[in-house]
Amino acid sequence: METGSCSAARVGNGDVGSQRDVSLVPERLHRREQERQLEVGRRKQIRQDQEVEEEKSEFFAVAFARDRAAVEELLESGQSPERLEEAATRLQGLQKLLNDSVLFLNSYHLRQGQEALARLQAALAERRQELQPRKRFAFKSRRKDASAAAKVDVAAADAPVAEGILASPPPVKEEEGGFGFSNLESQVLEKRAEELHQRDVLLTELSDCTIRLYGNPNTLRLTKARRCTVLCGPVSTSVFLDDCSDCVLVVACQQLRIHTTKNTRIFLQVTCKAILEDCSGVQFAPYNWTYPGIDRDFEGSGLDRNKNNWNDVDDFNWLARGVASPNWSILPEAERTIQWD
Repeated sequence: METGSCSAARVGNGDVGSQRDVSLVPERLHRREQERQLEVGRRKQIRQDQEVEEEKSEFFAVAFARDRAAVEELLESGQSPERLEEAATRLQGLQKLLNDSVLFLNSYHLRQGQEALARLQAALAERRQELQPRKRFAFKSRRKDASAAAKVDVAAADAPVAEGILASPPPVKEEEGGFGFSNLESQVLEKRAEELHQRDVLLTELSDCTIRLYGNPNTLRLTKARRCTVLCGPVSTSVFLDDCSDCVLVVACQQLRIHTTKNTRIFLQVTCKAILEDCSGVQFAPYNWTYPGIDRDFEGSGLDRNKNNWNDVDDFNWLARGVASPNWSILPEAERTIQWD
């Protein structure tokens, strides 16, 4: 009898366990169904996002090709200043289209667009040069020229030079890879809008200098700078810093890349995310320089003044998610108010 009662107890306990397991089945099925629905929704959203990106890319390709053909036609038949100005206006629209499409274009199509714009800008500059009146040819007395040159040299040697200001600094030669300043110390340097328009600017091996670039360059490259302040108008495409320390850069651009730079403050307006690599002590704040004619330069650059990702930075040396990179930070607001001029 005791054996039978024990068996009955075991059977009874088994029935209770089975009932508990059965009661858990609907809950498990419900949870799995929820997970499945979430995964289905996630995949659907990914497909929709891809379709939207493809539609945007197709629209960009069609619009860019159409506008580029229009600019090329104007340049080929551009025998008058009016047609060249129309080409310049359309080229600005083409630059703005590319800037607005940066976020969804892949690197290949972005590079192709930038190269096409660079070719068109170079062709426009060449056409403008062709339309400029040529200087009249005239014979000159060599003796008078030599005498005048000697007088100029003597006057330059005797004239006092204001401390820290270079009246006519030597630009970087075009064959050396850029237009700008090189190998200078403790100088105040400037370039004006007519000099800078859609030029590739190179600033290299400068120390304790203040550089003001009033205008709209195509690109800006700052390398091997020490304790320099660079104020720059809107740059149509990219800005690159390399091997700089204890500098201040004030710039608006489409892309910013910073490499092997330390203890540098950047007042920035940028369309894409800024990218750091092998840097430390870099601080960011919004772009805050202004000068007469800056609105015209922004229009010429194609940059959208309402789009600014100055505090959205990617650090290639810091991949930890959810943890701020120690290599860059936001400049406190109390330190942003500066009277640049």
